[in-house]
Amino acid sequence: MNIVILAAGAGKRMHSALPKVLHPLAGRPLLSHVLDTARTLKPTRLVVVIGHGGDQVREAVAAPDVQFALQQQQLGTGHALQQALPLIDPSVPTLVLYGDVPLTRASTLQRLADAAGPGGYGVLTVTLADPTGYGRIVRDAAGNVTRIVEQKDATEEQRRIAEINTGIVVVPSGPLAGWLAALKNENAQGEFYLTDVVEHAIGAGVRVVTAQPDDEWETLGVNSKQQLAQLERIHQRNVADALLVAGVTLADPARIDVRGALACGRDVSIDVNCVFEGDVTLADGVRVGPNCVIRNAAIGAGTRIDAYTHIEDATVGAHAVLGPYARLRPGAKLADEVHVGNFVEVKNSVIGHGSKANHLTYVGDSDVGARVNLGAGTITCNYDGANKHRTVIEDDVFVGSDTQLVAPVHVGRGVTIAAGTTVWKDVSADALVLNDKTQIAKPGYVRPVKQKK
Repeated sequence: MNIVILAAGAGKRMHSALPKVLHPLAGRPLLSHVLDTARTLKPTRLVVVIGHGGDQVREAVAAPDVQFALQQQQLGTGHALQQALPLIDPSVPTLVLYGDVPLTRASTLQRLADAAGPGGYGVLTVTLADPTGYGRIVRDAAGNVTRIVEQKDATEEQRRIAEINTGIVVVPSGPLAGWLAALKNENAQGEFYLTDVVEHAIGAGVRVVTAQPDDEWETLGVNSKQQLAQLERIHQRNVADALLVAGVTLADPARIDVRGALACGRDVSIDVNCVFEGDVTLADGVRVGPNCVIRNAAIGAGTRIDAYTHIEDATVGAHAVLGPYARLRPGAKLADEVHVGNFVEVKNSVIGHGSKANHLTYVGDSDVGARVNLGAGTITCNYDGANKHRTVIEDDVFVGSDTQLVAPVHVGRGVTIAAGTTVWKDVSADALVLNDKTQIAKPGYVRPVKQKK
């Protein structure tokens, strides 16, 4: 089937220069969620109708399988679908979705398509306790759909109908052009409603069927920041429930945000207020403390990540200990049993098996071997003001506190570096490195006293 996604609206109630369908849900545009769902149905043609902010929308979601139709003037949903007609295959049905309705399940859409069949007209409906604001499904005495009436055009009797139109439909594509051409805008909005097409279909003897989703939230759209926040919470709770079902321990399912794909092994535990972005993998037995942010990272089995640790574009081996307050920046690669402690930052560096940097250290553009100890206050001076340079520290090196390694520099295996040393020359294996210093003590020294004004 064809899938057409209507995404031309301005979204005035969002009070934003950003097109409505590009506002983020779980870190990705609303429209991207709809496209992902559409792709699971393997459409013959996939068309997005753009209008307001069309260039931004096109740039944000452009892909080889997506075609774009431009709706210059926003004259209603029927007019929007009309713009897509030249791009669809008339020999297969067309499913119409909306770029601001991001949470509809693919299984729900497949159910609707199956109910409609190759030549039927399918309408996704939902029954609401309060249907105010929605188009009502009007049926005859036998229960057959006769028309869809918008709230502003409905009579008092029709407004008491609880079954509403979600806007999502499957229509036969062959006669669609004629039905759309016959639409009139004689309504309160002065628009060409896609909902009016159902009457033309009935008049042509086409079978009209309905289907309903498993959950009401599948049909919720976004017209304001309040509604966007509501859907964000629904989505995040759905993600949390899926993690719980898979065996992940969540300290509080209401306080986790997954803005991408989070894959977890067995016996993973996640404390409160953690954010996962992009593609994140937590292997068996990983424990994540509170208030951590992990983006595009793979964490090995048995690793412990303590509170307030930030990880981005990094890999961590098994049984490592990170944090609290550690930061792994892009290109950090930590082997098994590495310790990176409080206020330690690692960027574009490899740290070997069992090495430790437990306090107040910066490791940038470096290759650190196995069993290396980096004392508190150690920094690699990797930037000369114009270019970055690399530091190499071989296995079993002991680096004393408050050491500066001025790159490019190579420290051989087994070297001991005394506290407070500046290393700017290569050091051969098993040497002791220190800077000559003289300590002077002056007995009887009197400290100055602040004078009162």
